[in-house]
Amino acid sequence: MKRKQQKLYLNRWKRKIFAAILVGFCLGSLVLMQSHCMRIVSLRHRFAHKPKIAFLFIARNRLPLDMVWDKFFKGEENKFSIFVHSRPGFFFNKATTRSVYFLGRQVNDSTQVDWGEASMIEAERILLRHALEDPYNERFVFMSDSCIPLYNFHYTYNYIMSTSTSFVDSFADTKQGRYNPKMAPVIPVHNWRKGSQWAVLTRKHAEVVVNDIIMFPMFQQYCKRRSLPEFWREQTAPVDPSKEHNCVPDEHYVQTLLAQEGLEGELTQRSLTYSAWDLSSSNDHDRRGWHPVTYKYSDATPKLIQSIKEIDNIYYETEYRREWCSSKGKPSRCFLFARKFTRSSAFRLLNMSVLGAENI
Repeated sequence: MKRKQQKLYLNRWKRKIFAAILVGFCLGSLVLMQSHCMRIVSLRHRFAHKPKIAFLFIARNRLPLDMVWDKFFKGEENKFSIFVHSRPGFFFNKATTRSVYFLGRQVNDSTQVDWGEASMIEAERILLRHALEDPYNERFVFMSDSCIPLYNFHYTYNYIMSTSTSFVDSFADTKQGRYNPKMAPVIPVHNWRKGSQWAVLTRKHAEVVVNDIIMFPMFQQYCKRRSLPEFWREQTAPVDPSKEHNCVPDEHYVQTLLAQEGLEGELTQRSLTYSAWDLSSSNDHDRRGWHPVTYKYSDATPKLIQSIKEIDNIYYETEYRREWCSSKGKPSRCFLFARKFTRSSAFRLLNMSVLGAENI
């Protein structure tokens, strides 16, 4: 009897020791697994892609300022992507661009774009569709083929990525003649907005533009610019030009769409691209009309660039408001880019080492 009790006692201790060893082994395995997982997370963090800015160029054919942008992009390859909308059939190869950053970057489903027509909106939507395919693209910047960067890439990237809003020049358009009443009730007049097409969109807002199937057809049908006198020989002249609706689609579409979707609270209501529309002091008749000032070789001076950089507020006449520009909650200069610059003027500024400096 005594031996049986001793044997049972011994077996009980053996089971306890085995259980302790098993628990210890399991705990050790968990610690190793946790350490391994932490190491994987650490490696993922170390090699994770940075959020990128997608630069969306709208061009006629080639990009005349490609080497200005080449200097801007150099050394920052993992922080940006490029998409170019040119006329159908145009390709960026070694014969049409000197910058490696633009080789093969044209979209393959471009459309023929006519100024002041809804085709300009379609070009924007095509560019956004392509850019959204890259999950690392977080900001989407529309550029014309006459735009120049005012600062270097590092400053520009930090400025754009420092806010979660889109930069969309948008204000209530109260001038009669631009809004076509036939758009109601799909687009009510109280949501009608106007601004610059040179917007910077967040991914959320870019998706809203691409997914729109209601407003774009309305713009195609009812938002048309007033016919220009120089084209009256090619088409029937209007009986009374003053009664024509003068709706330039790309100046209204994104602004009105985001207002319609109730997203204006997520916007910084200004463009980051400077254009000079004040032509009152110009004696050059070629510079007057429907387009902003084009800066020529003689205009391209350090003083001009510095004057644009120093702009720190924008006055909106139709809304009687002045907006002081800010970044990260602090006062800042308003513009990162400027247009319209000829090839000779942009290269003159590049040779002067005026472009690409940090904010000063």
